[in-house]
Amino acid sequence: MNAIARYFSDFFRGIWSLMLGMSVTWKELWTKKVTRQYPENRETLVISDRYRCELVMPHDDNNEHACTACGVCEMNCPNGTIQVISKTIETEDGKKKKILDTYHWDLGMCTFCNLCVLTCPSDAIRFDNNFENAVFDRNKLKQVLNREGSGLREKKKPIGQPEPSAGTV
Repeated sequence: MNAIARYFSDFFRGIWSLMLGMSVTWKELWTKKVTRQYPENRETLVISDRYRCELVMPHDDNNEHACTACGVCEMNCPNGTIQVISKTIETEDGKKKKILDTYHWDLGMCTFCNLCVLTCPSDAIRFDNNFENAVFDRNKLKQVLNREGSGLREKKKPIGQPEPSAGTV
């Protein structure tokens, strides 16, 4: 008797689920459809700020960027689309310093997971909303993000604040 009751219970639950799905389909059938007329509507096209399209390295007016060539973004990239090539220079003080030589990014291999942007300690890279990246040659998807002759943006100390000494916290 228990098996028969369970059979009918499952049967009517299945019918209810089917009717619920059909009601959603029936309502969707009568809603007004919206067609975006791309590319004619480029001027009015609105793309969400959270949409990840293209990785960029912002440069300021002096052609300087914030990348310190630490390689954290390269280590956290799950499929190896980022390659940070650094070089060591000697500063005026005689100290050796690692600086960014080239920053390679392969758009064709990128999964747009945002791990590189989230883990960058200096906020040197971000995703932009330029989504028109269709090309005929896959080699054009490989990009160098740092500009020719660009340098590291120096961190400026706030004016009027004394430097913290080694003994204070």
